[in-house]
Amino acid sequence: MSIHKFWSYVIAAAILSLNVVASPGEDWSQFRGPNGTGISSTTGLPAEFGPGRNMFWKTSIPGGHSSPVLSSSQIFLTGSDGNKLFVIALDRKTGKMLWQREVPRSHSGRLLKPNNPSSPSPVTDGENVYAFFQDFGLISFDKHGKERWKMPLGPFNIFFGFGSSPILIENKLVLACDQDSTSFLLAVDKDSGKVKWRVDRPGVISGYSTPILYKAASGPTQIVIPESFQLSAYSCETGERIWWVRGLACEMKSIAVLNGDTLYINGWGMPENQPGKQVKIPPFEEILAKFDTNKDGTITQDEGPDERIKSKDYFAVFDLNRDGKLDGKEWATYRAMMASENGLLSIKMGGRGDMTDTAIRWKYQKPVPQVPSTLLYKGVLYMVNDGGLLISFDPASGAVLKQGRLQGAIDKYFASPNG
Repeated sequence: MSIHKFWSYVIAAAILSLNVVASPGEDWSQFRGPNGTGISSTTGLPAEFGPGRNMFWKTSIPGGHSSPVLSSSQIFLTGSDGNKLFVIALDRKTGKMLWQREVPRSHSGRLLKPNNPSSPSPVTDGENVYAFFQDFGLISFDKHGKERWKMPLGPFNIFFGFGSSPILIENKLVLACDQDSTSFLLAVDKDSGKVKWRVDRPGVISGYSTPILYKAASGPTQIVIPESFQLSAYSCETGERIWWVRGLACEMKSIAVLNGDTLYINGWGMPENQPGKQVKIPPFEEILAKFDTNKDGTITQDEGPDERIKSKDYFAVFDLNRDGKLDGKEWATYRAMMASENGLLSIKMGGRGDMTDTAIRWKYQKPVPQVPSTLLYKGVLYMVNDGGLLISFDPASGAVLKQGRLQGAIDKYFASPNG
C-alpha cells in the first residue's frame, strides 16, 4: 500500500466511523454538511480518535482530497489512483465497499500541489450521488452504482485546479465553474442531467469556493458565491445575478457561513494584500510606453517592469490565457489583485445591484487563512489560521474573544472546524 493510500484509509476510517456510531440516521449530504455550515446534531463524539482508538471499522480507499457525504445508509466519496478517477459507496454501518465506479478521464487539466484530481466533494439526495471531476465533468449514480447520466465538461483553465463542489437545490444540481477565462454558473436537472440554465460570468477569475443558499423574505432562493474580489447572489430559478458586494480577496477558497441575514466570509490572496502593504500598479498604457520593447501591445515576462512580473511563478498567476503575454485585460486583473485586501468580513444579505456601500458590517484584517472556512457555533464565530491559531469572535461586532495555538500545530491547516 502506498503512503498516499494509507492516509486515505486512516482518514476515512477514523472520521466516517464516528458518524456511523454516533448518529446512524443523520444525513451529511454535501461538503461541510447542511448548507455548508459545518454543524452536525451528532452528540457524544470522542475527543480523540485515530488508528486503534475509538474506531468502529476501517476501510482502504483510493486517495483523494474530497470530503465524504452521507445518506442514511451509505457513505459516498470520490478518489483517484494514477490516471483513474472513482466514485465510491461504502456501507455506513460496516464500512464495506458496496461499489466503486471508474469515471473516464477525458483530459488532464492544470493541477498544482497540494490539489488533487478528486478535490471537489460529491453531493447526495439520499438515493443518488452526484460528482464532479475537472478532468471529466458531472456524473450521477444511483445508490446501487448504476450510472444515471453524465455531462462531460472542460477542459478548464484554472491556476491550481478545481476545488468547488456541486450542491443540490430542489430538483437542480448547481456547479460554480470559476476559472481564469470563461467562468460560468451551471444548473442541470438532477434526474436527467439536462441543462436548466447556464450563466456566463466574464468578470470572474479562478475561485475555489462552494456556493451556499440564501432564502430571502421575498423573491427566489438565491445561490451565494464568494468570487474573485466580490460576493454575488444569483437566482436559483433563472441564474440572474441579483446583488453583489465588492471588497473580497482576489482569490476565494473558503465557503461562506450564513446566520439569518448575515454572512461571514474569509479570504486571503497573497502577502501583498495585507492592508497597508498593497502595491500600486501603474496603468497599462503607461507600462506599454516604457517597457513594451518589441511594440506588440503586450508585456512579456522579460519586459516586466517589476520583480513580480519578472518572476515565473507570479507571472503565471496573471497570465490568464497562458499565452506568455499580458494584455490590457490581464494587466487590469493584475492591478486589481495587487489592490485587493485579505480579511474576514461580515456582510448583510439581500438587496438589488451593488450593495457594497451598505452591506459590510465589519472587517477583521489581521492575517486570515487561505483555505479553512469559519464556523458559527452557539453564538460564537471560530476561525483556524494557516499556522494553527484558533481565534473566536463576537459575530455581531467582530471583536476577538479568545485566541490560542492548537496543540501540535506545525504546518499549514486546510481542514475547516466543525461543530
